[in-house]
Amino acid sequence: MLKEPRILNRDTSDIKTAPQWDEINAIAAKLEITIVGADAQRTEDIEPTFRRFKAERVDVVIVLQANFLLLDRAQITAAAAATRLPTLYGYRELVDAGGLISYGIDLRACNYRAASYVYKILKGTPVADLPFEFPTRVDLVINLRTAKALGLAVPDMLLARADEVIE
Repeated sequence: MLKEPRILNRDTSDIKTAPQWDEINAIAAKLEITIVGADAQRTEDIEPTFRRFKAERVDVVIVLQANFLLLDRAQITAAAAATRLPTLYGYRELVDAGGLISYGIDLRACNYRAASYVYKILKGTPVADLPFEFPTRVDLVINLRTAKALGLAVPDMLLARADEVIE
């Protein structure tokens, strides 16, 4: 049973992190799991934060969906691998970069939708006539190579539910 998962980035300057933090805390309270946050707001903060997590013998790290963390995915996945900490991500791009597992929106699909809005606006559609859209698809992506490197066995039920498995 997980006792104290660590959350990487509670950066309040990124509008997406506060709701994620609140949701994770609400679920953790129901499961009687303690969540501890760590602010990592610069690239230089990533490696020392993971080393601290390793020294504290954490069970799992959750990386929130924050803009800078997506941009620093190589540093994050390298730090997770170096410390051998199972790490969960909100963006699949981090799993593509060697992370263990992600559950989140498909950024490529969001960018495609944004491009269709730009196209409509350039063709003369008033912005006020365009509906506000939220992503409707959430993908589960698992990197079995990373799981193997960490010595983790991924349950068959989880693999069956995955939208993509990287082997």
